[in-house]
Amino acid sequence: MESPLIGRKPEIEILKKALASGEAEMVAVYGRRRVGKTFLIKSVYQRQIVFEITGIQHAPYEEQMQNFVLQVNKYASNTVPVQSPKNWLEAFSLLTILLEKKADGQKQVVFFDELPWLAAGKSAFLRGFSYFWNSWAVNQNIIVVICGSAASWMIQNVVNDTGGLYNRITRRIHLSPFTLSETKAFLESRTVRMDLYQVIQVYMAMGGIPHYLKEIAPHKSAIQNINDICFSPNGLLRDEFLQLYHALFVHADNHVAVIRALASKKLGLPRKQIIEVSKLPNGGGMTKILKELTQSGFISVFRPFGKSKKEQLYRLTDAYSLFFLHFMENRPYEGPDMWNLLSQGQSFKSWSGYAFENICLLHIPQIKKALGISGVHTTSSSFYQKGSDNAKGAQIDLIIDRNDHVINLCEIKFHQEAFAITKSYAETLRQKMGIFRQSTKTRKHLVWTFITSYGIHENQHSRSLNAQAITMEELFGGR
Repeated sequence: MESPLIGRKPEIEILKKALASGEAEMVAVYGRRRVGKTFLIKSVYQRQIVFEITGIQHAPYEEQMQNFVLQVNKYASNTVPVQSPKNWLEAFSLLTILLEKKADGQKQVVFFDELPWLAAGKSAFLRGFSYFWNSWAVNQNIIVVICGSAASWMIQNVVNDTGGLYNRITRRIHLSPFTLSETKAFLESRTVRMDLYQVIQVYMAMGGIPHYLKEIAPHKSAIQNINDICFSPNGLLRDEFLQLYHALFVHADNHVAVIRALASKKLGLPRKQIIEVSKLPNGGGMTKILKELTQSGFISVFRPFGKSKKEQLYRLTDAYSLFFLHFMENRPYEGPDMWNLLSQGQSFKSWSGYAFENICLLHIPQIKKALGISGVHTTSSSFYQKGSDNAKGAQIDLIIDRNDHVINLCEIKFHQEAFAITKSYAETLRQKMGIFRQSTKTRKHLVWTFITSYGIHENQHSRSLNAQAITMEELFGGR
């Protein structure tokens, strides 16, 4: 079943502006594997694409070149005399002949998919590509789209290139996973009707990745679908983790070691502790790994409130990786009720709290909209004060520091019903607020804000705290 193009309005607008411009355009599209880059490009440009090629993973230069020649033959329809090129300069000369033959006055789109695979090794592909652009394409009525899942490679070798492609990118798109609202719309477009709580359950297990969400079956619950897709022997995500990182990174075992280290710590880890837990060496190699994982969307960087850049924390925010490491790895299939049983255990409560926090951290615009402060400049962070023999410690899930002299102290709770604030918990929150004010010396007005599945149960303790509440409905509030 082919899915319609859901969401992606800002990205579609960028692609359409490139089509409408009177100049040659080079558009770079990058983002996490399986996030829908190719589908987006083909959906918008399907009538304008006059040449398309996809790199072959782990293929040597000879196979990539053969693939290129085969694609030229396909699009040439015997109008171009195709000989075997000696190098990429000759190959792009061949492409130039093809494009000149196909020119009809309309804007042409040339699409290079999985560019990092095409340009792997020392094949000099990028040298030939940059010559193609600088000597010919830049003066044509053309859009050259370059796309890749290895986001860090794309940024380093193309977007930030200091050689022949320096400053040649005219537009760029970093394609992110679906938001909750886009996920719901995507599922509904495939006749999958789930309530919001079940959509969140699916999102916590596999994130807003269209290729994963396509596996969701109508008329099955979130628990049944997660069981089929993640735990059954033939489930799409059963072994996805083993392929995910190795498809994107050289020496991917080091990237996986960092992911494992971060999965072990809910609050995230500073660089120093990542090195200790992962047992990887310090130095430029670690800097490169953290940068690549961040740019590819697997981890996120958060700076604790009032801390310096050196004290920033790295946190695993890729939903599927977190789910796999908590529940799937080395676990044999034990039947169709497997996830139903696992979701009743204590480890589920721990994981679901972490996973729901990640969802909230990735939906700050929706939270701000629910608070009525979309137009107010804010910075988001967390807070952690270690306790001592003489003083209590405190942890606050999310801090929204606002320019209008207010700070929202956010507690994030994933529950199957409205969350009830007890007398003892209300007292704990008052102590937390006091510790936060004393530690940070802030003079801003502090407001407790609860982000929960079904809101908070109104009682004397919630009223005494004057707490605000944001429900999961508001997390579905669009971009």
